[in-house]
Amino acid sequence: MTLVHAQARLRDAATGELLGGAELASRVSEVAKTFADLPPGVLFLRVGLDLPSVLRYLGAFEAGRAVALLDPAQDREVLDGLVEKFRPAAVIGIDEEPTAGYTAESNSFGWVREDAEGVTPHPDLAVLLPTSGSTGNPKFVRLSRSAVLANADQIAEVLGITADEVAPTSLPLHYSYGMSVMNSHMRVGATVLIEGSGVVARPFWDAVTTYGATSLAGVPYHYEMLRRLRFDPAKYPTLRTLTQAGGKLRTELVSEFNDKMRAAGGQMFVMYGQTEAAPRMATVPSDRLAEKIGSAGPALPGGKFTIRDEDGNEIAEPGVAGEVVYRGPNVMMGYAESESELALGDETGGVLVTGDLGYLDEDGFLYITGRLKRIGKVFGNRVSLDDLEQIVKGFGAAAAVPAGDKVVVFLDRAGKETCKAAAKLLSETLHMHVTGFDVRTADGFPQLPSGKIDYRSLEAQV
Repeated sequence: MTLVHAQARLRDAATGELLGGAELASRVSEVAKTFADLPPGVLFLRVGLDLPSVLRYLGAFEAGRAVALLDPAQDREVLDGLVEKFRPAAVIGIDEEPTAGYTAESNSFGWVREDAEGVTPHPDLAVLLPTSGSTGNPKFVRLSRSAVLANADQIAEVLGITADEVAPTSLPLHYSYGMSVMNSHMRVGATVLIEGSGVVARPFWDAVTTYGATSLAGVPYHYEMLRRLRFDPAKYPTLRTLTQAGGKLRTELVSEFNDKMRAAGGQMFVMYGQTEAAPRMATVPSDRLAEKIGSAGPALPGGKFTIRDEDGNEIAEPGVAGEVVYRGPNVMMGYAESESELALGDETGGVLVTGDLGYLDEDGFLYITGRLKRIGKVFGNRVSLDDLEQIVKGFGAAAAVPAGDKVVVFLDRAGKETCKAAAKLLSETLHMHVTGFDVRTADGFPQLPSGKIDYRSLEAQV
């Protein structure tokens, strides 16, 4: 089971270099051989949007070495804590002074553990992804080789990815969605355009034009920014597909970008996933997006959604909300919070209890209505913070966080009168006194490396 198809190609936008066929296979194999000689244990890979990082990821996969994909901007203190917990065989892609118990290798390879003894990860384990971005919570999602490949195949099928596609790296590779774009394109022999400046930067769009990028993957934040920049797909004739995941995009933006792409002869796909599912679980077919606005779509091929009530019983009736449960070949093996847990086998049996609230319509399309843990209280009454954001969406992008016996709702670049109007709307909609809703203006929202809103930072501001 290989990840890199014989026709797959990597294009480095920084240099113009194109690697494909036997040359790419040789480069990946070279990296794989260097990893094979390392001590037993997981590999920590600080993975940037650059050619060496991508080759190291692909090489680890080929070598059958379990690899944890880490943010290269992660605080050193956080990294040292993870190293202490998991004792990786090596920390790759770092040129800083090594932590105790590790030796720095020459040629900027990274650190290698001095102790030759270590826990050998389970043979099925391929990729570990952190559950908490750049924070210090030492918990990884354990993804098997078969789960990663299954999800790559599922995505390639529903998006119609073929060998003539050119996908730019618009998302970090240590973020599951970014990894998924890489995997699904490598798997079918397409081209991945490695460009690290980001969707709102001019060099990114220069590369899209120069190298004929055919698709763009983004999270809600990216689409908010693209709208502000008055993105026009007609300016980029090779760009025929937009995909969106990483949180719920405002329905008016789904409609707007779908209309723009259709007018330009392209298509848009809205998706739903979690890191624990390697990472995607659902996609709305582009030809039904306008009809199913607000939906996350049906389950991917080979997957299935069910909805269960508070007692754990399955809800058979369409339109009735409960907790979303997913079953499929792409579900994680489980979590790991220490080195010893890397040796564990599959603990989930292909079942993922998502923690999301939602319902299925009569066509089997999933609608996410909130998050079990995204709950606040207003004068003792439980309220869904996701619902609050949806109520005030007409005023612009919003982010709601709990604040004791009230909630704080941040509105992006809103004036005082707008904030007052939003608080009034919340009060009237939920039949609660307006003082329970503290609506404030924000100059943009803090972002996690994944591009999602950093709600913990917003709570700290409160």
